[in-house]
Amino acid sequence: MSARRLLQLLLVVQALAALGIGLAAVQIFGANRWQGLAAGLGSVLLVRLAINANNFLMSARFASPTPAEFQLRPGARLRMFLEEFGASMLQSSWTMPRACAGTCIHPGGAGLPVLLLHGYGCNSGYWSQLVPRLDAARISHASVDLEPLMGDIDGYAPLVERAVDALRAATGAQQVIVVAHSMGGLVARAWMRACGTGKVARVITLGTPHHGTCLAAFGLGLNAAQMRRAARALAHEPPECAWLRALDQGEDPAARALVTSIYSHHDNIIAPQTSSQLPGARNLAFGGVGHVALGRNPRVLDAVMREIAALEQASVRQTQAAR
Repeated sequence: MSARRLLQLLLVVQALAALGIGLAAVQIFGANRWQGLAAGLGSVLLVRLAINANNFLMSARFASPTPAEFQLRPGARLRMFLEEFGASMLQSSWTMPRACAGTCIHPGGAGLPVLLLHGYGCNSGYWSQLVPRLDAARISHASVDLEPLMGDIDGYAPLVERAVDALRAATGAQQVIVVAHSMGGLVARAWMRACGTGKVARVITLGTPHHGTCLAAFGLGLNAAQMRRAARALAHEPPECAWLRALDQGEDPAARALVTSIYSHHDNIIAPQTSSQLPGARNLAFGGVGHVALGRNPRVLDAVMREIAALEQASVRQTQAAR
């Protein structure tokens, strides 16, 4: 089952639950129709709110120390929570249930084309806020739906290779930029390990568990198992699972130097949050941003666009030097 179908099914279940609660409020407690509607919708929202809050609580159990410059006051924490809850609601209830992978080519467009890779349990609809920015800058782009939903991360590499070749053929570019969220960053690294780095100019990851996350223990599927990290590792064994250790050992310094890892010290899914720090890569830290909100937060998207623009400027300089 695709992520889109699964999310659509979950929406139907939530709608039926809201209807059942609303009818019970009317039939049993004598509420009017509007009160029943409010009770049904309110109950579903409260459950979704509780799930979101639980993610923050679980990640806090395994959190890495937050640097002083990223410490948040109560008001900022509340804004972060509401932003993450809103992002989760919009992505899972509106953008992703309606999304399909696609390609947009801007003839004579600026810079290198961009390939978008989503994270665990998501699809190409995750990029609903970055895509308009790419279009405004006339940057060609394509997205991939990583399926099967709970498959092997290494098994996604052929999908990425085909998408990269198609994007290069459509634009005439020799290389592409990969922007990847969460698990998508590991997919990009697995693809580079399998197919080489010659076709990629940069990999920009958002909230990727490069060293695993303790919360992956609660996930389903082989891909979740490949992102696991032990909360308490043995003295003679690193906390990352065997797959992550193999991925780390299969990279050379040149491959690492191609990566920009953008992450948040308040990520509510990646814990410890410093798991997103990748030695040898360019690491950009943020504070006050949740995991899903990384794909919508203006500060984070500004940083992504700056990284893309810097590559375009470097490409122009190289072309001028060659001439």
